[in-house]
Amino acid sequence: MTTLTDTTTAADLAAKLVTFLETGAVPEGLFTPDVFLDFTVPQWRLQAEGIDDCARLRQLGHSDPSRVPRSRLDVTETGFVLEVEEEWEAGGEQWYCRELLRADVSDGAISQLSVYCTGDWDSAQVARHRASITLIRP
Repeated sequence: MTTLTDTTTAADLAAKLVTFLETGAVPEGLFTPDVFLDFTVPQWRLQAEGIDDCARLRQLGHSDPSRVPRSRLDVTETGFVLEVEEEWEAGGEQWYCRELLRADVSDGAISQLSVYCTGDWDSAQVARHRASITLIRP
């Protein structure tokens, strides 16, 4: 693993990662061929190794296109952390989740990715949350 000090590389990879989240298609240069993905949702954990297996894992969870309306990027010594909110429609239902993605970068591509997801909230859960809680910041 190499030390990442180039914020431009981190921003480029983060943008490609958002494209991957939104489309399910892996942009050229996003992952190293042997990328390792460790994906955690409430009460479950999955892993994948290699670009095809990572793409397949994404398709299993979210086969429909999505939208990332908000994100935050923090560059680290070995890569970056990306916080996202994701929205999508599936089966006539609106869905929402928040994710924290920690990426290690080697040779200009993501070599390891850990994803921590809140789990998928349907529109009823979003409405329950909105009726029960007033967020200080969106």
